[in-house]
Amino acid sequence: MNTPAKPDMRPANPNFSSGPCAKRPGWSPAVLADATLGRSHRSKIGRARLQAVLDMSRDILGLPKDYRIGIVAGSDTGAVEMALWSLLGPKGVDVLAWESFGSGWVTDITKQLKLKDVRTLEADYGQIPDLASVDFKKDVVFTWNGTTSGVRVPDGKWIPDDREGLTICDATSAVFAMKLPWDKLDVVTWSWQKVMGGEGAHGMLVLSPRAIERLNTYQPAWPMPKLFRMTSGGKVSEDIFKAATINTPSMLCVEDALDGLKWAQSIGGHEALVARSEANLAVLARWVESSKDIAFLAENPAIRSSTSVCLKIVAPWFAALDEEKQAKAAKRVAAILEDENVAYDIDGYRDAPAGLRVWAGSTIEVDDLKALTKWIDWALGITASEFSK
Repeated sequence: MNTPAKPDMRPANPNFSSGPCAKRPGWSPAVLADATLGRSHRSKIGRARLQAVLDMSRDILGLPKDYRIGIVAGSDTGAVEMALWSLLGPKGVDVLAWESFGSGWVTDITKQLKLKDVRTLEADYGQIPDLASVDFKKDVVFTWNGTTSGVRVPDGKWIPDDREGLTICDATSAVFAMKLPWDKLDVVTWSWQKVMGGEGAHGMLVLSPRAIERLNTYQPAWPMPKLFRMTSGGKVSEDIFKAATINTPSMLCVEDALDGLKWAQSIGGHEALVARSEANLAVLARWVESSKDIAFLAENPAIRSSTSVCLKIVAPWFAALDEEKQAKAAKRVAAILEDENVAYDIDGYRDAPAGLRVWAGSTIEVDDLKALTKWIDWALGITASEFSK
């Protein structure tokens, strides 16, 4: 391919990492000035800050009034593990996996918890399992959006209202950028550093009344680490859902999370967040449609992520390379863009097919993505000349 001219316009913000994600537009460290540093998280002011995160999250997401919401340790991973260890066991489990994080939950369920009645429904990167074959007499564990594959479930229609088991949904790269059918979901988890661009280490956990009933009526047979314990004396520990976190959170991170939530409210709430992400996906879709060198890893538009957009290189020069050289070529494209301070951390995930992964969530600006596409074309041209020798 002929190398296009070096672009003139650069993205104003080169942070396209899929986690931690870019800060909201206009962010600066000054927004953290009111953080309650040096104060106990159990003080009146500390509890108020934590409660504000819960209240604003509930309001923006439109959670049902009878759903509990809490802040937990260990980011989204900690929140998912907390749910798996506390809730699974009394029923069989269907676990869906079409990318690395879903595969991680398979490992936890089969090799750590060692549950017997488990069925794994798997699909390759870029694909999704047959949702019609899911058995909702069992508990069902799945990611809403596969961050490492660029694949999301199309909607919630495949989840029946009369399900017998619980639906446990890892929604960390979806919850503030995609529409979730809360009445179909019994457990939902996410983290501050996804979509809203907050800082890491803190997870969010939402439980439906059905999940609460499970906690109140079922006690797992295995030992429960303190960080996972959601019950006391056989009943739900309500303090978890009233800003009394199990362990000490970072109040600096809490202040940053509040800033992101305030920004979300200022632009129009959840509807505006979803619209921003979908507009970003549309920019990339128009570019891919006009390109002979780039394609979506998720070929079916109905399951294509609007946040973690995974791209594969389909140029003839790239297809002629062996698998090892393809991986090196894809990394070279990402390295060129990083060296130019145009795009950081857009390598494809280490277990995914060689390619690029561009975050297009709600904190990303449309104009930055438009500029980025021209730079990717330019970097592809340079890489082609290097690897075609």
